[in-house]
Amino acid sequence: MESIQLEKQKTVTGPDYGSMSESNGLVEQTSSVDQSIQQGDIKQLYFEDGKRKIDYILVYEERIRKETEIGNAGESKKKYSNRNAGLRAKFLTGLNEAGLMIEEAEMKDDHKRMVFQKVHAPWGVMCDYAEELNMRAPLQKNPVSQIRWSEHVFRRCHIPNIMSLRMPYDVINYYTCQFRKDKMSRFHGIEDQENFFTDAQRQRVVYEVLQITPYGHRKKGEIGIERLIEECVYSAAFPLHEGTYQIPREDVIDPKYWNLRQILYKYWASWRNWYKYQPLDHIREYFGEKIAIYFAWLGFYTAWLLPAALVGLAVFLWGMLTVFDDKVSQEICDTNNTYTMCPQCDECSYWNLSDTCTQAQVAYLFDHGGTVFFSIFMAFWSVMFLEYWKRTCAALSYRWDCWEYEDEEEKPRPEFAALAPVMERNPITGMKEPAFPKKSKLMRVITGLSVIVVMMAIVVIFLIGVVLYRALIMIPLFQSKNQVLRHQAQNISNLTGAVVQLILILIFSVVYQKVALRLTQWEMHRTQSEFESNYTFKVFIFQFVNFYSSIIYIAFFKGKFVGYPGHYNQLFGLRSEECGNGGCLVELAQQLAIIMIGKQFVNNCQEVFVPVMKSFINKWKLRKLAKHKAEADLTQWEADYDVADNEGLFEEYLEMVLQFGFITIFVAAFPLAPMFALLNNWVEIRLDATKFTCQVRRPVPERAQNIGIWFEILETLSSMAVVSNAFVIAFTSDFLPKLVYQYQFYAQHGDKYTLDGYVNFSLSWKPDGVTKPAEPCRYRDYRDNNGDLTLFYWKLLCCRLAFVIAFEHVVFFVSRLIDLFVPDIPQDVLFKIKRERYLAKQALSENTATLTMEPLLLRVPTVDVDGDSSADEERLIKGV
Repeated sequence: MESIQLEKQKTVTGPDYGSMSESNGLVEQTSSVDQSIQQGDIKQLYFEDGKRKIDYILVYEERIRKETEIGNAGESKKKYSNRNAGLRAKFLTGLNEAGLMIEEAEMKDDHKRMVFQKVHAPWGVMCDYAEELNMRAPLQKNPVSQIRWSEHVFRRCHIPNIMSLRMPYDVINYYTCQFRKDKMSRFHGIEDQENFFTDAQRQRVVYEVLQITPYGHRKKGEIGIERLIEECVYSAAFPLHEGTYQIPREDVIDPKYWNLRQILYKYWASWRNWYKYQPLDHIREYFGEKIAIYFAWLGFYTAWLLPAALVGLAVFLWGMLTVFDDKVSQEICDTNNTYTMCPQCDECSYWNLSDTCTQAQVAYLFDHGGTVFFSIFMAFWSVMFLEYWKRTCAALSYRWDCWEYEDEEEKPRPEFAALAPVMERNPITGMKEPAFPKKSKLMRVITGLSVIVVMMAIVVIFLIGVVLYRALIMIPLFQSKNQVLRHQAQNISNLTGAVVQLILILIFSVVYQKVALRLTQWEMHRTQSEFESNYTFKVFIFQFVNFYSSIIYIAFFKGKFVGYPGHYNQLFGLRSEECGNGGCLVELAQQLAIIMIGKQFVNNCQEVFVPVMKSFINKWKLRKLAKHKAEADLTQWEADYDVADNEGLFEEYLEMVLQFGFITIFVAAFPLAPMFALLNNWVEIRLDATKFTCQVRRPVPERAQNIGIWFEILETLSSMAVVSNAFVIAFTSDFLPKLVYQYQFYAQHGDKYTLDGYVNFSLSWKPDGVTKPAEPCRYRDYRDNNGDLTLFYWKLLCCRLAFVIAFEHVVFFVSRLIDLFVPDIPQDVLFKIKRERYLAKQALSENTATLTMEPLLLRVPTVDVDGDSSADEERLIKGV
């Protein structure tokens, strides 16, 4: 008996605008009026015969040469045009040999010709590649429904669920297994060959053929449509959207007869649905599992940000309510001219501590007892978030037929297969596959890592440059005759330094991503998952240093190695930077806010304007050839060429993961970070939805089991956040110095824990015998009149180290307990996986009688896409 893994397939019970049986998951449409209204859109999705569906579009442009063009320039252009035509001819020959069908349509004027090549995969090609690519095919309906834990809570509490989203039609689930040509009669709906394979499957097959078809020498890498686009032989290649996204009037066409693009635009991308659940199954049906997993993760992350944002806002508001009860800031404000402080640079003048009254009050907003509580809360929050995402991801990957996809089904990349010099046996499948020598690959990976190190060193050099800039800009500001500039010199230098750092960060990001992509391509990774993981790792390591280096400097190094009057440390002839008047924690919050919020603002502007600008350029090129056509009269392939190319999900993931680092690693300094992240993500979901639905070409639907290496990066950031926040509280915040002071002087203050006298105690006098600065002055440190560290300093250091150790051990211990007691895979999902594997063996065995057995009654919990099984929602499910 053959063992074939069984999975589930969802197909939208929605429009195909033609006579269609229920076997492929779509309910028959009977409204001839509604069908006739949509007939114009449907015709554009087929060849001229109206029968063969367009699975892919290839576009190229060529200049029409005139007879008057002579000389070297004309001959050069002629050779270039002939070369491109020859490469296209070889490529099309390869496509025809692979079994694909091509039909052309063109637009031209007196100067240019634009050709659209429509590609169709016939039934035989689909069957061959479906088996080779291990595609899933339906066996029998699986009526398991989904339920979110929040829906369950609302239902049990008898509260109307305002987040519920009612779609025009639902999704049908199927038990599926790997497609087998010798078992085709066993599959559900096999008699309807035109619609048996979904649009996503058809597009994946055509894309695979386009990627592996050569147009020259394989060993020179002359293979695949992407290389042809890079060499400007083709202008673009993309699958078609399912018609326009513009919404028809509901009194003319019922929403259940809209195309899926229109439905997603109305019920998902619309800003009025910002608080609604996302239609993940419909997103998966149109864009594929990879994009659906991203939006599932983004929605899950945004939902979990809500409690973090509320707690962070409460901590900040508590600081605002109690700021005027803070003894330290009150004492600073009431000192008048009591404390004359030493100059903060060699050219600076003396200043009074009372001048920093406002900064001291602002510092209290970010540095009080609630900050410590919030740091512990966020440490546990990040652990719980990741644990429950694993459960949700497991439920979704099972539901979307991607369980164990990367382990068992993923094939070598076409570029790898073309350039790999040897063939080796795959230890999993037992079949010979292209391979690259491990030693050569290791040398290439080491070279790539060396480039990363060099680039990170460049970032650190520019960071030192920004530090020197702040020191240099502060000198003329302190010497200014303008009193406002003189008093705000340090704040101005810090703010402008943060803006300069943000600009450098954005420039380095663009440059390095191009370098990292070339390096990863050169390293020859076998599968697409390996390629993406290595590319992601390279970019993130660099971006981590790029975005966080200035924040790490302020948090852990700035002001720690300044020295003291008469013995100041210097860097390139300039005195080392001191923390601002409000302390380093305020500077840290300021730097974090500028970089985090500034980056979010720039990214959102890019997502709004860049696709619009690219679309404008494409429209301008197209309008020159179609002057006689109105925009509404454009064919679907012309309209899709109008919009910008789809650039994938890498930038989206990178933006969100960097944001996760901001709200966890340094949250002790900026409790409002989760709130700004939440507000940004509410906007981000709709911007991304609008972009994918309206502003870019349809991406190739790709399969994915999870979010890939991004999850390992999130886990690493979560662990780093525990260590980072422990050190920020211990060494950057004034929380521990104040606490130790209260305990040490408990008896002297009449058996009361008070901060009376703390300001004077925390300031040291300029050492005796120091001539520069000449006048007596105070500075922040715990030293005696000789400049030696006091006993209190050493006590405080011991307390700081003890706090770091205790904080880390407690949080990591509780985190491991959570990991231990919260299973990564929900129990009901494990049950269904085992059950379906058994059913697959029975269903595809040689004994066909299995398929006609009476249905079994299985009592299983309803699938919960958020990873929780609902025991009280058990229902009778019909099995095979």
